[in-house]
Amino acid sequence: MRAVVYRSLGSPDVVEVADVDKPVPGLSEIRIKVQAATLNPTDAAAWSGGYFPAPPEGAAYGLGWEVAGVVDAVGPGIHWTPGQAVIAFSHGVPLGLNRGQAEYIVVPSQAVAAAPAGVDPAHAATIPLNGLTAAQSVELLGIQAGQTVLITGAEGAVGGYAVQLAKRRGAVVIANDLSPDGEFATQVAGADVYLPASQPLVEAVRKVRPEGVDAVLDTAMLGQAVIGAVADGGRFVTTRIDALPQTERDIRVLLTQVGPDGAMLSTLSDLAAAGDLALRVAETYPLQDASKAYAHMTRGGFQGRVVLTME
Repeated sequence: MRAVVYRSLGSPDVVEVADVDKPVPGLSEIRIKVQAATLNPTDAAAWSGGYFPAPPEGAAYGLGWEVAGVVDAVGPGIHWTPGQAVIAFSHGVPLGLNRGQAEYIVVPSQAVAAAPAGVDPAHAATIPLNGLTAAQSVELLGIQAGQTVLITGAEGAVGGYAVQLAKRRGAVVIANDLSPDGEFATQVAGADVYLPASQPLVEAVRKVRPEGVDAVLDTAMLGQAVIGAVADGGRFVTTRIDALPQTERDIRVLLTQVGPDGAMLSTLSDLAAAGDLALRVAETYPLQDASKAYAHMTRGGFQGRVVLTME
């Protein structure tokens, strides 16, 4: 089968498509025939050397955290049957070749959910990593209906999902990002207030809510620069360990470490099927153009994810 791999660190040019062995599902595992796989910044951080060391000499690492496809084969003790449409989260550091940007992938059963009915595979593939990161982050916020949360990076993939999920909990959402108008964050995701990055954020938040917000979800990696927006005793959640601020004023600082959760993934899939979770695809590329797709992704300047398709 074909899989996207990298053998050294560098630019998108190090990304290639290689012929590798088809993985075999073991106990409580599922093999998925991939239809679409999303590109994410965590993938680019792998081949560019942002997170992990280079593969050993003569070795290659796979890429891809999230997929949509159909069940192809199952190991013992699995209730899924071949032919079922699914979405899945491919968890783990980029070791080996069994990752999502490939024609087939093997994942544990707890990382799989039924694909959202009526949603094409390219859009469905944007749910697992970004959706679970947003949902698990909102859980860490611990917000109740009527409380106020600031979400940075609210026009991005994780932030956009988080705004929608926080609103479903009845939160008052203040959104922040680089765009001047916050059209997606307000008109689609449902944020109550939008504060563009062109203005000092803490001061702007305190004008809207002088006592500070009950919680911050920082997907834009602002870290210490935004903890001043949190009320005494509130919560600060970040999705990056290198953006953890120092604690102050009894604020609880928490880190989202996303992991597989089939039940939560099923809920996200149901929301998408009902039209209650906006999914965004910026561009699709065939698998063989993975390097071009990564070059597009790293240029930025668009909303939504770049997705590889296997057709």
